[in-house]
Parts: sequence; structure tokens; C-alpha cells
Amino acid sequence: MTRGTILVTAADLALQAVALLDGYDVVYAGKTPAEADIVGLCRQHDPVAIIVRYSGVSRAAIEAAPSLKVISKHGSGTDTIDKAAAQAHGVAVVAAVGVNAAAVAEQALALLLACAKSVPRLDGRMHDGHWDKATHKSLELQGRTVGLIGLGAIGLRFAKMAHALDVQVIGHDPYTRDLPAHVRAVDLDTLWRDADAISLHCPLTDDNRGLINAATLARCKPGVIVVNTARGGLIDEAALLAAVRSGQVRAAGLDSFAVEPMTAGHPFQHQPGFILSPHIGGVTSDAYVNMGVTAVRNVLDVLSRKGHAQPL
Repeated sequence: MTRGTILVTAADLALQAVALLDGYDVVYAGKTPAEADIVGLCRQHDPVAIIVRYSGVSRAAIEAAPSLKVISKHGSGTDTIDKAAAQAHGVAVVAAVGVNAAAVAEQALALLLACAKSVPRLDGRMHDGHWDKATHKSLELQGRTVGLIGLGAIGLRFAKMAHALDVQVIGHDPYTRDLPAHVRAVDLDTLWRDADAISLHCPLTDDNRGLINAATLARCKPGVIVVNTARGGLIDEAALLAAVRSGQVRAAGLDSFAVEPMTAGHPFQHQPGFILSPHIGGVTSDAYVNMGVTAVRNVLDVLSRKGHAQPL
């Protein structure tokens, strides 16, 4: 007899994670599930838990699953989950916080270096037979200032990497205390003014949506670099596009976008000054396993506490 159904909003889950779900039916939503797909599967299978990898969980999905007890994020960001609806229906929302910190911080550093050193553009030029040594000047990061918005597990790991490059690290996070000596806490006004590069490592909330916008970019140093491995909604994309085209932003390294997946014809595509990756900062072989296992353990912990570990 099954203990219930676990819905995974993806086409797969690490085998090590699936092995922990013995006794449960596991249903996969597919590679790119839409909200309607999630709602339909909730209505069809009435899951006791949802593990969120792609897409999100709306109020409609929660209301379509009366047996639902927990929504577990396969990662750290829960902005795609309707937490108010979950709370109203007694559904716990949990996340695998910090599990993918190393992977995302490394992606942020890779994007920062690619922007400063023009790696993709020079690679393309070399493959086309050009030799730009006499005309190209890269940006040296040593001695410059990187401003971090968000100083959780990912932000602090990135700060440690940046400090090793002899970069001055300043950061803003109203919820973080006891920072390491190599990170100087500043207010946002100071960060906009002093940073040569800005890297985002904060969750998306109603208060910080569009934090990077025309007004804040205008207050930055000319030629600032912008890196985002957090959430696309933190950036006003039209404003960033205009700032890159004007030269106010030297380059933008982006791993997340306002609408995902990015569709053909997006204005960032084929636009000089943009280095793009498909929200894969946390997608490494190690992080895939660790996030899956943690997400499942979080589910099982909630279900056991709620008394749903026994066969139905």
C-alpha cells in the first residue's frame, strides 16, 4: 500500500534521492512544466508533497491537492511558491538552503571573470581568425571593489573567492550579522557609489523586485559590471539593456531572467555586453545529488512530524 504520491516538478530526481522515497509513488511533471501542468497533476494525483525544481506552485495547485502537507524546494529560492496560500492551507514550505552554495558562487565568479576579461567575445573572434592583442584591453580586478547584495551562504562563499583575488568586498544584507573581516557592510547608497562590479545573491521579494533599475544604475560608476545568479526579477531588464548599450554598464553576466526559459528574440540575445547562461549556477553533478537528497529529507521530516509516515 502506498504512503502517498510525491510530485516532482521536473523530469528527474537524483537516484540517491529517489531511493529515500521507498513506499511513495513518485510522479514527474516533465522537463518544462507550466503552471497548468502542475495544477492538472495535483488534481489527478493529490500528492502529499511537491518537490519543486522547475516552474512553481500556485494557489490553484495547492487547492487542487487536499492531501498536500509539504512543498520542498530543490534549491534555496522559494519565490515561485505561493507561500501565503500554503500557509492558509497548513502546508509547510521548506528549502535546501545552502546546499548549492559552492556551485552558484563559482558560477558568479565565472561570469564576473568572463565579463572583465571579455572571454566569450575574444573566443568568438579567435575562432573567426582574428588576433586582437593590439586592440583589446581587459579589466584587471585586483584592487577594485565588488559589491554584494545578499550575504547568505552563497554571497559569503563568493566573497571569500573574490577576496582571494585581492578584490575589496563590500556587501549589503539587513539580515546578516558577524561578517568575516574581508567583507565590509555598507548601505545601498554606498554600494551603488563605490562598487566596480555588483553581484546579486539575495532572494526575490516584493520589496526588492527591480532593485537594479534605471535610477540605481545611473548612480553606479560608469563601466560597472553586473552579475546575477539569484533571481531575474531583481533586475529591470529594459533598464539594464539601455545601460549596457550606453556603456554605463561595461558588461552583464546573467544566469537568471524575469521569464524562464528565455524565448527566441529576447533583446539580450546577440547583444554585445551580455554573457548569458540558462539558470544553471546550481546545476552541477554534485549539487544535483545534494539538493535532491536534501529536498527529499526535508519532505520526509515534515511528513513524519505531521504523522503521515505510516501507510494510508
